[in-house]
Parts: sequence; structure tokens; C-alpha cells
Amino acid sequence: MTDAARRHAALVARIREANHRYYVLDDPDMPDVEYDHLMRELEALEAAHPELVTPDSPTQRIGDVPSSRFANVSHTVPMLSLANAFTDEEVAEFVARIEKETGDADPLFSVEPKLDGLAISLRYEAGVFVRGATRGDGTTGEDVTANLRTVKSVPLRLRGDAPPVLEVRGEVVMLKAAFDRYNAGALANGQKTLANPRNGAAGSLRQLDPRITAQRPLSFFAYALGEVEGATLPPTHSQTLAWLRELGLPVSAEVGTARGLEGLLAYYRRIGERRDVLPYDIDGVVYKLDRFDQQRAMGFVSRAPRWAIAHKFPAQEASTTVESIEVNVGRTGAVTPWVLMKPVHVGGVTVTRATLHNADQVARLDVRVGDTVIVRRAGDVIPEVVRVVEGERPLDASGEPLFPAYVLPTVCPVCGSAIEREAGEVVARCSGGLFCPAQRVQALFHFAGRRTMDIEGLGERFAEALVEFGYVETVANLYTLTIDDFLEMKRSADERDGSVPATVKAGKVADKWAHNLVNAIDASRNTTLERLLFALGIPDVGESTAKTLARYFGALDPLMSADEATLREVPDVGPVVAAHIAHFFGEPHNREVIEALRAHGVHWPEGAPQRATDGPLAGKTVVLTGGLDTMTRDEAGARLEALGAKVAGSVSKKTSIVVAGEAAGSKLAKAQELGIEIWDEARLIAFLASHEADE
Repeated sequence: MTDAARRHAALVARIREANHRYYVLDDPDMPDVEYDHLMRELEALEAAHPELVTPDSPTQRIGDVPSSRFANVSHTVPMLSLANAFTDEEVAEFVARIEKETGDADPLFSVEPKLDGLAISLRYEAGVFVRGATRGDGTTGEDVTANLRTVKSVPLRLRGDAPPVLEVRGEVVMLKAAFDRYNAGALANGQKTLANPRNGAAGSLRQLDPRITAQRPLSFFAYALGEVEGATLPPTHSQTLAWLRELGLPVSAEVGTARGLEGLLAYYRRIGERRDVLPYDIDGVVYKLDRFDQQRAMGFVSRAPRWAIAHKFPAQEASTTVESIEVNVGRTGAVTPWVLMKPVHVGGVTVTRATLHNADQVARLDVRVGDTVIVRRAGDVIPEVVRVVEGERPLDASGEPLFPAYVLPTVCPVCGSAIEREAGEVVARCSGGLFCPAQRVQALFHFAGRRTMDIEGLGERFAEALVEFGYVETVANLYTLTIDDFLEMKRSADERDGSVPATVKAGKVADKWAHNLVNAIDASRNTTLERLLFALGIPDVGESTAKTLARYFGALDPLMSADEATLREVPDVGPVVAAHIAHFFGEPHNREVIEALRAHGVHWPEGAPQRATDGPLAGKTVVLTGGLDTMTRDEAGARLEALGAKVAGSVSKKTSIVVAGEAAGSKLAKAQELGIEIWDEARLIAFLASHEADE
């Protein structure tokens, strides 16, 4: 080694140790001034010798260049959510079920605070941090690696003997003290403050510019594992957390173990009493069956483990008076009633609005203008009306209520389209999906997605700007936009955000991105019926249902003309989905948008209906998992569907075949447990070659 390389190695090792002691052990061993001196020396050394820079160097936390969008990351092991318990009785039922099914009369649990931040997954290969992702929907998250590199408590290299692959799940939070310091500095500099630590953590980690994330005081705490290769794990969860600490990962100091129901409730009360003095916000505690063999025996239900539960703290409550009842139309068309009320302090925040959730809740509570209501912050975040203090309801001279019972409107207050509520459904929806201004951003973002119209470069940020500055009223307007429109839109957005680039100020405007975007929009004019149907955003019509509809009807016009009875004859389309489809195409505004798309040159091949039930895979459900060498999973799925199969995303008792490629993971394991037929890629290729030739 050269002298420079030796000094570089020594500096990196010393700074890593200092970071570990400061962020993980909470036991710093050097003054800040000495740490800063070592960092400056390392930066200067790497500037003089760029060949020494490695991805896990402490200097690589400063933040990379901005990204235009986050890439998707598929979780090899799903990031599951937890069932909630709000009472001691629900916890008792949870423990009793575990005792009965495991045969353990006194089970041991790992216990920990339920951190209120953003769930993320860190992937280490040979001990080096290579990728980080958000939870997303549990199966697919967003790649936020560049942002996570700026979080100083996330080790860029693990300590000790790390396995070849280690995925660590945990929570990114903003500590209370750090949140207060950040907001104090923001106020002093005339900048926007953060609403609360949880929003600060989530918003900071999802910044497209990692340099902004680097300025935010974020912390990370590990609490579980994902994919692991090349390691023999300890037999219990609590021992695994101790192992993660040895590898240099931060774990909450409040984690521990408790035995039986009384032990869990004692921990809950102890943490609840200390809640205000903890360094981070929590909204409950989590109980996990400690032994992994018992966890495997208990298994999972839906998207949650049966061996773990979150015991939530009661939300804080206050009383106030209702001034009016309004409705909000969300991005998906959901119509949510809410109350405007006299300002009240709840859970440390002054609120003037509270949700009523849905029409059933309004009817159950019988909330009226003038009522005194009890409000709480559900999950300590969203204000909601809990109940009406009926004894304080204002009455007229005859003793009758002064204000009438509230009735949900029948037409959308934003666009005038009908508000529909299907029998058995809780949520009412505006039926003007493609037309309604309240739904424009979500409709546009969904329409442009990779699996819909595949307009590369049109992310949520651009969708919001196109709607805000009046360039798009419906998705059909996309096909009239010019390069100049996009450049003017971005100029307006930059001025709004106070982020006009220096090059623009100097008169140099980059326009390649706008050319690419216009070209991508133009290319999307050639699509397929199934992509178009998915892109339209019909409630409950996902990618699979769109494919089924496209095959069943063959063309769009027969589908638009179909009544609910006809739609219910389509495989896998039940009465609720049939009603959604019929209402969507029955709304004149939506038909106008579809005709506008046609007028602007959007077209899709149409053919004869395919309603045959024969084929070598008719009636069989196939799940694809892992990577394939000879084709993408989408291509394989399409070819299997052409032979009559239904391709599903998860393994269940209804699954007929699982096709397992490289790194198949948990789906393969579940298939083996259930005794489901498993094919490798070679068998898939042979089957397709044999049967496609017969078609």
C-alpha cells in the first residue's frame, strides 16, 4: 500500500468507529472538532487520490444529484404489516391463540416500541450497503438508496463477519430533539417548518434530491430481517436483534422480552408511562413471538403474521363545536365527509378539521351542525370525530334539533358527476374519474405509468405541475402538449418553488427532457386494449381484470355498452366490480374523454372475443416467482395466459403451479409447504414450446 492508501484506510476506520459509537452506542469517544478535522482530511485525501474513494467511504453521505423519479424495488421477502390491538382483551385473545396453537403455556415474546416513522429495507452484500427501499405496498417499494446513504446511523459497511446477503428491515425516524432543532433553524432562516417528526422523516426520505435529505436529521433503527444468505441465524428474534447490534446496526434501547399476557401488558404500561420522555415518537408497542420455530408454526394471514401484533396507545381526545359539514373528493374519487369546527388543541396540535370517514359513520354518529363533538387524533395523526355529546345539541323553541340530519350529496361538488355508492360498500365515489378536477393528478399519474400507457418521464411531480398550471384537464390533453408547453410548465414550477437553475437564469434552457417526453407521449398512442383499460383507472379494475375484459370483449365499444348482468358473466368479475365498470362507462364525461383519446390518435388493436374455456392450462392458477433468464416474468405470464392460465401474484391453496426462477424466495417456500406443483425455467420453456406449437 502507498502512504496515501494507508492513511486513507486509517481515517476510514477511525471515522467509522466514531460514527458507530455516536449513532449506535450513544457513547461518543471524540470531540466534534476532532471528528470534523478527520473528515476534512479524508475529503482532501480523496480529492487528491480519487482512486481511493469507495461506496462505503464516510464521505459518500453528502447526497448525490437529484433524480427525476424513484425506481421500483421488488422485495424478495415481503414487508408485511401488523394487525392492531387497541384493548387488553384483544391482546389476551392474541396470546390465548398462540398458547393454544403452539402448545406453549407460557410463551416468550420479543417486545419493542412501535416507532412512528417510515418503514424501509436495507440490503447489504458482503457487508456493504448496496440498496435501500421503502415498504411501498409490501411487495414493491421505491429505491431510495441515495437518500439512505445520507442517514448517518445507517452503516455503509457492517462490522464483523457479515453474511453474503443481508436485508435489514427497520424504521427511519426523526428524533424529537433533532426535529425541534431543525424547525428552530428553519424559522430563524425564514424557511418552511416540518409539521411533525413522522411527516419530517417520510417527506425527507422521499425527496428526489438526496442533497435535501442530507440536510435533514434522520435516524434509523433496525427491527427485523428480510432476505438472508450464507448465515446461520439465531433461534430467536431477540437474539437476532442482538446480532444486528454486533454488526453495527442501531436497535432501539427499549427492546426486550416478556413472558405471557401479564408480561406484555406490564411492558405496554411501562413504555406508555415513559412515552413523553423517549427520544422518538411512538404510537404503541409491538409484540412478536420470540422463537422462530413457533413463528413458522403460527404462519400468516392475509398480509400480516399471526405471531405478532401492534398494541396501539389510546388517541388523545378533546371536545369542540361543529361549524359546518363538508365533503372532500380524493384523488381516487372517494368522497369523504368532514367537519369544520372551532379550533381545538388535540394531542399537541391545534386542529380545525376532522374526518367523518364515510356516510355510514355520519349516520351512526348523527353529527349535525352546532353539535358538540369529541375529537381525537386517530393513530395520533389524523383528527376524527369520535362521538356527539347529545345533551348539548342546540334545539329550537319546540325542543326539536335546530339543524337537520346531514345527507351526503348525490353529485360531486367539484365536477357535477354523479356520486355512486354500491350496495355493501362503505365508500361513496365520484363517477367522473377521467374528468373530475379533484382526481386529475392521480388519474394522469396512473395513466402514464409503466404498466399502463408507459409514458416514460411523466412522474407524479410533472403530473401535479401539468394540472396545477392548467395544461391538463383530462388525460386526453396530454396528446396536444408541445415541447414549449413542457418548458413553460417547468419554468412556472421552478419559480413557484424558488429553484430556478443558474443555467436558466443565464439564458441556457435544457430541453432534451421535453423532447423525450413529447416523443414518449407520441409513442404511447400505439397501445393495447388491456393497457388502455387499466390506464383508465376504473375502480377495482387492475391489470389482471383489464386483461380478462380485453380478452372477453375483444373491443372497447361492446365493453362500454355492456350492462351489469353481462359484465357479471366475465370470469373473476363479481357484482361490485361489474357495477363499477358499468357506472364508469355510463358517465358521459368519461365517454367524452375516451372519444377525445381516439380523436388524438390513440389506438389499440381489437379483435374477436376470446371466451373459450379450453386450453392446456384452462382453470389453473399459475404464480411466477424469481428471475427468468430467457424472458421477463411479464412475457412468461402473457404466454401462460394465452394457454388458458390465470396468472396470480401470490401463492395460496388455489394455486395450481408455481414457476420458480432464480432467487425465488418466500413464494417458493410457501408452495413447498402447501405441496403445490413447482416448475423450473427449463420445464416452463419445454411446456410453452410444446403447446404453443399446437395453437
